[in-house]
Amino acid sequence: MLLPDSASSARWEADDRRFFEGAFEAAGVEYTIVNAEGSAQTQLTQAEQAITNGAKVILMVNLDSASGAAIIELARANGVAIIDYDRLTIEGPGADFYVSFDNESVGRLQGEGLVAAVEAAGLEAPVNVAVLNGSPTDNNATLFKNGYESVITAQFDSGAWVRVADQSVPDWDNQQALVIFEQMLTDAAGDIDAAVAANDGLAGSVIAALQNQGLPFIPVTGQDATVGGIQNILAGRQSMTVYKAIKAEAEAAAALAVALLKGEDTASLVTGAVNKVSVTKDNIAETVIADGFRTWEEICVGEFAQYCP
Repeated sequence: MLLPDSASSARWEADDRRFFEGAFEAAGVEYTIVNAEGSAQTQLTQAEQAITNGAKVILMVNLDSASGAAIIELARANGVAIIDYDRLTIEGPGADFYVSFDNESVGRLQGEGLVAAVEAAGLEAPVNVAVLNGSPTDNNATLFKNGYESVITAQFDSGAWVRVADQSVPDWDNQQALVIFEQMLTDAAGDIDAAVAANDGLAGSVIAALQNQGLPFIPVTGQDATVGGIQNILAGRQSMTVYKAIKAEAEAAAALAVALLKGEDTASLVTGAVNKVSVTKDNIAETVIADGFRTWEEICVGEFAQYCP
């Protein structure tokens, strides 16, 4: 299992790793899980090492499609099955299988979430909106943007909203996102009323930029239902996040990998769908808490304890 990094989203180490470990342990197979920490060269080396060590199946979250295609080519040359996990490698011949969410629907939930948050805040037209997209080399970021643009474009076309900035964040890097959003604020003389942020990490950068400039919090979206994202929602700093059933995604990919390892028929495994859920302050208890994805104990620490039930 090749994970991409731990900086762009907390999910890879906090969530995906534990769910894969549980699934592989239950299946009784030998496995390794490694993290490239943002380096495409490291990920290629990790793939080479896995093959040298006798791996028969590789699951990969690519760092970009070019490096992902190189790993797929390497796997093919060595007779190793390869699964694109969460992110599709769009260059080259493609992986043997692809396990992910309907990422455009994730984006639509973000767009709908921002529209609802702007209405709830009682903001009057024209509403100045900034758009902070994910990495330009991640196909998922393109799909997320397709999704939220399908909702919010009508707001811009009607004149109710004004698009004051629209920029992608290289490698989903939260520190770069902070610099980018601070520049957006400077260019707009601080007059940004709401923001699309493509995941919770980028939302955190928006929140930090506002705090750094002494500005009030604004409606802002997120994704991944990270601990930090849920904390920001409870504190009124972030409007919503998208909870994707990562446990179901990881377990589906693990079941597919185990079937490939054992030479079993995969036809029954490569179908199916999992719902995504928009999480706001009003439904945290019924969604991520009720599902066991998050606990009040991990959320309600430090300054955030005061916002908890």
